[in-house]
Amino acid sequence: MDERSASAATISILLVDDHPFLREGVAAVLQRQDDMRLVGEAENGEQAIERFRTLKPDVVLMDLQMPGLGGLEAITAIRSEAPNARIVVLTTFDGDVQAYRAMKAGASAYLLKSSLRKELVDTVRAVHAGGRRLSPEIAEKIAMYAIDERLSEREIDVLGLISEGLSNKTIAHRLSITEATVKTHLKSIFLKLDVADRTHAVTVAARRGIISL
Repeated sequence: MDERSASAATISILLVDDHPFLREGVAAVLQRQDDMRLVGEAENGEQAIERFRTLKPDVVLMDLQMPGLGGLEAITAIRSEAPNARIVVLTTFDGDVQAYRAMKAGASAYLLKSSLRKELVDTVRAVHAGGRRLSPEIAEKIAMYAIDERLSEREIDVLGLISEGLSNKTIAHRLSITEATVKTHLKSIFLKLDVADRTHAVTVAARRGIISL
């Protein structure tokens, strides 16, 4: 194989994560692969978009939780400019809502950081070849989320304020609604999340990726 063919066969990768140790670990894994080349790194969504434009990588490895512009927003921006961009989400969270949002935004795969050593290389190759990769557990959660009755945007707003420890009165003031309306939203939230109190609602919502704490 000549140099031009070898270059064409190499998968160029942009790595986006705000943790240096994670980037070092992923870089070490990629360096051991003859068919992969790490062409750039970014620490946040803004850098990811800029470096994608400059480097035009074959595959982007994208963290979701980053300071400033997050992964979901970066995925949306990149895909709006390059509809065929191939993006693998890297995350510590397996919440169904977060996974659903990432895939809906245009990600081709959703990979938990705890499984990087076992699944990263195969996932990159599969996505580069045009495939999509989800673990059975994540796929099941996304399917259940699609079936479940979803929270409205207003209910999510109320949940976010609950997570800050605010009272019904304060929430009503913040959202310019009545306390009675806040209580109605709470009843709906409890029913949809199958919980009995505010604390449990926040816990479940955070675990599923509906809100971030």
